[in-house]
Amino acid sequence: MSPVRHVSSPRALTQTAPGERPPGAWRYSSHLALVLSGGGARGAYHVGVLAGLAERLPGLEFPILSGMSVGAINTFYLAAHQGPLPAAVAGLRAQWDRLTSEEVYRVRPARLAGSMLRWVWHSATGRRRGPVAVHGLADTRPLRAFLAQCVNPGGVDANIVYGRLRSVALSAMSYTTGRSVTFVQGASDTPTWERVQRIAVRTRLTLDHVMASAALPILFPAVHIGAEFYGDGSVRQTAPLAPALHLGARAVVAIGLTTPRRATSPARAGDYPSAAEALGLLFEAIFHDALEADAERLDRVNQLLSALPPHIPAPDGLRPVELLLLHPTRSLADLAAGQGRLLPPGVRRIVRAMGGQRDAASEFLGFLLFHPLHTARLVEAGYDDVHAQWPAIERFFEKLERTGDRQS
Repeated sequence: MSPVRHVSSPRALTQTAPGERPPGAWRYSSHLALVLSGGGARGAYHVGVLAGLAERLPGLEFPILSGMSVGAINTFYLAAHQGPLPAAVAGLRAQWDRLTSEEVYRVRPARLAGSMLRWVWHSATGRRRGPVAVHGLADTRPLRAFLAQCVNPGGVDANIVYGRLRSVALSAMSYTTGRSVTFVQGASDTPTWERVQRIAVRTRLTLDHVMASAALPILFPAVHIGAEFYGDGSVRQTAPLAPALHLGARAVVAIGLTTPRRATSPARAGDYPSAAEALGLLFEAIFHDALEADAERLDRVNQLLSALPPHIPAPDGLRPVELLLLHPTRSLADLAAGQGRLLPPGVRRIVRAMGGQRDAASEFLGFLLFHPLHTARLVEAGYDDVHAQWPAIERFFEKLERTGDRQS
């Protein structure tokens, strides 16, 4: 998997919507979208990439934003920040610099053990009727309180009115229907859609939608919105680029958090996988980066459109799209290896009991490790990747520059 993939459109792109003039000194297309994927604490990598882009590209803005899981958290902050992209990214980085595991989730071992014992007792004695409701092994109220302090949802409304933001989308998974549900907020002409196992709902975004998108099944409690319960947006999301495309994107920057697994495991041959290793594989499956598969589909559509004669209009709903897909150049799990000491004492004891001290369990550890010493390394990795891959990144943005008559 290449760290940079540029899916280019052979056909000319529409840079700016007819009659639309974004505020400020915008340098790039008003149809440009940002898509942020999920991955727990590894979402700090998003911030490093955005910091590198904002530093090197004056006038860069993303009028269309889409995210899921931790990507939804970062997306919501950017959508609500009432300032240019460099200021928004600097503010987001400052929040990550003070974020710790205690401000994301709380685990009380005694309460957890008591709940498990009651479940075993009821199962053995048959005293409980009906299925057991799992309300999450961790309490995420600290994260809600943290977000309430640093994000003003009213900023999304203000940015839409001002014209800085066209639309924002946060995706979650409905426990009720099993569908991927995308909650969208935007200008009056913001569309909704319905596809197989995917649907969009127009609404005013709140912290409930952010918490729902980041509610990892079993580990974090589901969030009740309307008549349904919702969980992590990475589950059942097979088309992560789709929300941005439905919202009108002609060009997309997508930041993934997946890196290739090591060919060999550091665990001794014959060692039975620990619970932490098994959960790490489960989390990896949940956060499986479908961006590559979506990029392949987009590339095929672009090639199909380029094969049409110039006088033949494109089939309804299809248009050329330019895509820049960025992945970490190094394993983010390796950055978490041996860093269990940064977890809160109670969580550290649970993780050790699950075999989390093994190097092979670093995948699992990396999802939970919210600590400035660790997330700062992730931010730095994202920033360094932009520098290392800059020639390929620059070619993508050169095609999106609004010059001459296209600035109208």
